[in-house]
Order: sequence, then structure tokens, then C-alpha cells
Amino acid sequence: MPAPLAARWPYWSLGTPRAGALTIARAAVENAGSVTWGADIAASYHWLDEHGNAIVWDGLRTPLPSPVAPGKRVSLDIIVRAPIPPGPYRFALDLVAEHRAWFSEIGEPGPELAVGVLPRIEGAELAQESTVHLPPGAALDPACEERALGLHAEGYAVVAGAIAAPRRLRRALAPWAPGAGRVPGFAYALLCPSILDGIEVERVPDVEGLPAFRPPGLEPWIYDASLVLELAQ
Repeated sequence: MPAPLAARWPYWSLGTPRAGALTIARAAVENAGSVTWGADIAASYHWLDEHGNAIVWDGLRTPLPSPVAPGKRVSLDIIVRAPIPPGPYRFALDLVAEHRAWFSEIGEPGPELAVGVLPRIEGAELAQESTVHLPPGAALDPACEERALGLHAEGYAVVAGAIAAPRRLRRALAPWAPGAGRVPGFAYALLCPSILDGIEVERVPDVEGLPAFRPPGLEPWIYDASLVLELAQ
């Protein structure tokens, strides 16, 4: 007697994964269980380390195109976001019954493969890969360019940092003052960010004449207070 929720994966392939970026896993999956898969079943994935520990457990969901009866098969283009930073991982396909269980937790695990995740970008100059939104006449220090380029390669689509302001602007720009390293979930607009080409980010009103953007909701981004733009006195 087959289990209620079970799957077979006759074939699958994964596009080239680049840190923080989207790719596609193309797969066929067969309903090897005893109940029809409905709208509550979705395809997803996990990123694991070499020991099988979860680095990213809740992968993006790809809905099934239609109900899948027992014994039937469906082909899928599964949207996958690669993990940050680049490096060696294990990639595992899975199905999930939302708010109930992952198929791999109640039966046989899905297909799994050792994968090398590449840097998101490989350009040697920031200007080749992104646009830095600076006020007229401003320029990034070469060390800041190198730092921003490295953060993009690590996987971040949008990179922003702190502002070293002249005395007259320090109170207004206090939330963006230089500080200690990365600040996850930074609550303020990103000032003068470096944005990878092809990434759309919402512009918001300038802050003291500095270009400001809302942090992207879907793409990975980072505010790093050790990346400092110095304003002229």
C-alpha cells in the first residue's frame, strides 16, 4: 500500500547557480502516493552543507500546473535562488504539503547533488557590473569600489553603506553614520547604493540631497556600515 504522500523524480537538471541569483531546476516528478496532489502541494528545494545541515531549508515555492493524480507525472521549471556566499553546497529537490510536511521528512528524500555555487558576478571593475547612485560631483574611493564589488560577488544585488557627513549634516544623517559592520534588516532607505545592472529598486525622496532607495523586497541586499562614503565639508 503506497504512502499518501510520496514522489519519484524520473529526471532533473539544475541551471548554473550563482550566489544570491535565480536559476531554474527542470524536473519531472511522479505522484507515487495514494492521494491526488492539489493546490497545497508545491515544488521546492533545500541548500545543505557537506554534512547535510540545512543552510537554506525553505526554498522558493513553485506551484504545480494542475492536480496530479496517483501514478501521473508532471514536468516543472522550479525557480531556485542560490545561497550566499558562493562555495560548495548540496542541492536537494523536494515537495512540500504547505503547513503539513516536506515529503522528504515523511518518506524517501528527493534527488540530491553536490554543487559548486559560483560568485554572482566576475567583473574586475564595479562600473562593469553596477551603477552607483551618487550625488553630482561625488566619487567612490577605490577601496570602497573594491569592497562593493566583493559584496556583489558574494551574492548581494544591492550594496549600500554608511555616510561620513560634515558637521552640519551629522544629525540628519545619524542613522547612516559609520559603525560596526553589517546591519541586517536595516530600517532606513539605502543611500547612494550600488545596484547591479538589471535590478529594479524603488527610488524614494532624496535624503539631504543624497539618492535614496527602498531596500528590495525579493533580491538579497546588504547594508554594511564599514563601507563608508565621505561627503565633502
